[in-house]
Amino acid sequence: MSDNTVPPVGALLDFGGKVVLVTGAAGGIGQGIAARFAEAGARVAIHYRSSAGAASELAQRLVDAGGQAAPFAADLADAQAVAELFAAVVARFGRLDVLVNNAARQSLASLVEMPAAEWDAMIAANLRGVFLCTQAAARQMIAQGGGGAIINITSIEAEQPAPLHSHYNAAKGGVLMHTRAAAGELGAYGIRVNAVAPGLIWRDGLERDWPDGVARWQAAAPLGRLGTPADVADACLFLASPAARWITGASLRVDGGVMSAPIF
Repeated sequence: MSDNTVPPVGALLDFGGKVVLVTGAAGGIGQGIAARFAEAGARVAIHYRSSAGAASELAQRLVDAGGQAAPFAADLADAQAVAELFAAVVARFGRLDVLVNNAARQSLASLVEMPAAEWDAMIAANLRGVFLCTQAAARQMIAQGGGGAIINITSIEAEQPAPLHSHYNAAKGGVLMHTRAAAGELGAYGIRVNAVAPGLIWRDGLERDWPDGVARWQAAAPLGRLGTPADVADACLFLASPAARWITGASLRVDGGVMSAPIF
């Protein structure tokens, strides 16, 4: 498609023939993203680090529904493992059109008491992995031609800190800036790089584990509810699609409006 070609509206979310790699896709938000891309016709590479059973179950479910999907294991902090992951995806599906950097780690730790090892683990999982996967995806997309889309799942905490999350905030803030820098460098190849910044996303048992936090979120969110994996997935579909053909270096908040609430 030339730069000024406007696709028909009905084709905007058609990912037929496209290959999408979603990292950390065995559960939660990643599983929702993988499922929505498969529903849109994409061939989906489901990355996981240790949850082989869940990844295989998801892949089978997507195949049973008429899609094409397969699980792939890798430690995304390991450069050689990342190279092998991308080689395996291309060997299986022939190309790569979309990368969704979703895999992440989250923990609570006091800044004063945090062991350096916990800081290093957070940066490795949430920032180093994004760099390595973005680099590998860009190399593949440049080699095959035709551009592509890279979407980084950040967090509203990339912009607003949260208690006991200094390491997580720093990592996600780094991913946000990496998104902008990568967009600047890769635009010449037709590769768009954007971020999706989720707010609090529902998971099974969240209301039981953190009732006060859920109640405070619902009271603060203009739309009055928690997000769902599908809410995040649909933002990814948009940013990966031709509907976002002139959008790069952007961060799309998917937070029910929490970040727009008055601060005092």
